[in-house]
Amino acid sequence: MDGELFARERTEIAPGAVHVPDWLGAARQRELLAACRAWARPPAGLRTVRTPGGGAMTARQVCLGLHWYPYGYARTAVDGDGAPVKPMPLWLAELGREGVAAAYGEPPAPGTAEYDIALINFYGGDSRMGMHRDAEEKSGAPVVSLSLGDACVFRFGNTGSRGRPYRDVELRSGDLFVFGGSSRLAYHGVPKVLPGTAPQGLGLTGRLNITLRVGGLG
Repeated sequence: MDGELFARERTEIAPGAVHVPDWLGAARQRELLAACRAWARPPAGLRTVRTPGGGAMTARQVCLGLHWYPYGYARTAVDGDGAPVKPMPLWLAELGREGVAAAYGEPPAPGTAEYDIALINFYGGDSRMGMHRDAEEKSGAPVVSLSLGDACVFRFGNTGSRGRPYRDVELRSGDLFVFGGSSRLAYHGVPKVLPGTAPQGLGLTGRLNITLRVGGLG
């Protein structure tokens, strides 16, 4: 935010888990927001995700490449309108590789599979995301997370349980967070969104999180 005494710096939150503040510039954020708005339209658009127990996630979601539902993947919006999932754009897959390079200081190894899945979650001011693991993929490639709009408290935990130890990180619009290696299956969640903290020029009320993954699902 403007007027801070110290600039935010790249930080390793846990082994293989790296926070890179302000990675996306203002113009790139606006471009990504416009794309998210197009992806959110039907068919296979933004939906409310319902859990097997009958509950509903407070963050709404749209998927690219493959459609995630609790707890698997499909080629159609099986828990939505049933339409074929929208394709994963090549430029977004490349953005995932660029994110890994920015976080780790080197690009993915030659021959590494391309990012082929995107989960886009929209959080209103009172939305939350419970502690969970991204465990439905067969690939161990790092998860790449991009934030737009309102800041949030992002809780990054351990691989053994949803409880402590964990670390809370403030993610703001334009921030990059990558987790792989020994942290690839760490529990993580969003206990709080900070309403009214989005950049004024972005034109977004609420928070968008774009999570890029390599499925390895064939």
